[in-house]
This record gives sequence, C-alpha cells and structure tokens, in this order.
Amino acid sequence: MNWQEVSGNWVYIPQHPKAIVHFLGGAFVATAPQVTYRLLLEHLGSQGYAVIATPFVNTLDHSAIAKDVLYKFDRTLDELRSANKLKSRYLPIYGIGHSMGCKLHLLIGSLFPVDRAGNILISFNNYTASEAIPFVQQFNFNPALNIEFTPSPRETKQIIYRGYQVRRNLLVKFNNDTIDQTTPLTDLLQKRFPDMVSALTLPGNHLTPLGQDLRWQSGKDFSPFDAIGQWVKQEIFREFNQLKSVILRWLNPLSPS
Repeated sequence: MNWQEVSGNWVYIPQHPKAIVHFLGGAFVATAPQVTYRLLLEHLGSQGYAVIATPFVNTLDHSAIAKDVLYKFDRTLDELRSANKLKSRYLPIYGIGHSMGCKLHLLIGSLFPVDRAGNILISFNNYTASEAIPFVQQFNFNPALNIEFTPSPRETKQIIYRGYQVRRNLLVKFNNDTIDQTTPLTDLLQKRFPDMVSALTLPGNHLTPLGQDLRWQSGKDFSPFDAIGQWVKQEIFREFNQLKSVILRWLNPLSPS
C-alpha cells in the first residue's frame, strides 16, 4: 500500500477494506497528516481500514474548516467509489480526531447530516483563541476587539449538546496531558447518549498519537548496546502501541486481537 493524494485528501487503502476511517489531526500538525500521523494511520491500514486523512490549515473560523473538510472527504469518497478503489458502497465510516480534529468531528456531527458508525476523539480541547494561540492578541491592534474562534468554546458546547448525532463514541485522554478537556466533553456526550459513550485514560501525553519513528539497526553480533537500543525503542513505543490496541478493539470488539 502507498499513500495517494485524491481531491485534497491523503488516502491509504488496503486491498479489501472492512471500514473507512476519516482522520483529522491537531491544529499545528494537520497540514500533512500522512507524515505526522503516519505510524498510526498506516497501522490502521494494515488492519484492513481504508484511511482518508484530510489536511487543513487552522483559522479562527472552525465551522468553515469543518464544512470544508467534510466537503473534501465526501468528494474523495465519491471519486474512490467511481474509480472502483472502494468496491463496497456500504462500508461503515468512523471519524478519528486528535486535539482540534476532535472539535471538527464534533461540529461535523452536529451541523451536517452525516452517516457515521462512530467517532474516536483523542485529547479533545476547546480553548479560547487567546489560550490556544497566546500570541494572537499581539496582532489585535484594537483592544476593544475580542478575537475568538467561531464557534467560541461556549457556543461549541451548546452546538454539541443540541445537535450532535453520532451516538457511539470513544473518548481517550492521557494521564500526562496538561491541555486535555476530555472530561467535560464526556459528561456532555453521556447526557445525550447514555451507555453509548466510553472514556479511557491511557499513559502518555498530548503528542502520543504522533508516535515515534525510531529505527534501531542491530549490528552483526547482538551487543549490549543493541540490547539497550531495543529497550529504549520498546519503552518509547509502549504508550503508542497501547493507544493503537485500544482503537482497534473499539473499532472491532469481536476481533480476536
């Protein structure tokens, strides 16, 4: 399998996909998700999931970004089906978002009539513009003008509470993530869909979903240095591998793995 660029999305398709994942990354690493999230997305592809990763550039208008990424996703889906690269027209679609990508999936599921089998929301945060981008006020030459995301954090909560239609959700937070706001989101979604929303806390931090592409090449004779290198690699990947396992178990609870 190789990455392909299709109508503004990066696509990774196994030979016989069993479901489709629409992936949206974090604000400052979302412009090239096929690179920044490569290990996670290619692992999903190796397990039979067709991945459509939509890049985006962060602006203050998050509603407009949500509309644009949904349009790009739908257009790419149509093109893949027309080209017979997705032979089944009835594959379930799951959204996976990290950080700001969570907010976009929540807005998509609240503002637009989409058909989703479920969403996985990792490291959600819903900060104000000044909190998320501390230097934004430096460019505000009119102190009376309040620069804020659209919708604002408060408006986002109201939109989700009133309109979010994706019933099955997995929310993941990490125990060393200082900017995570998953807990209030969990409370909000569980009020809408009791018994359909799962929340987990895993070891790791806000950057854990990006993984670490650390390659250790052992020498001809396995030495103590090789043993140390393999141990370091194992420790670095431990948290990342646990996240991968959790995602796959939720996507397919009946899988032997």
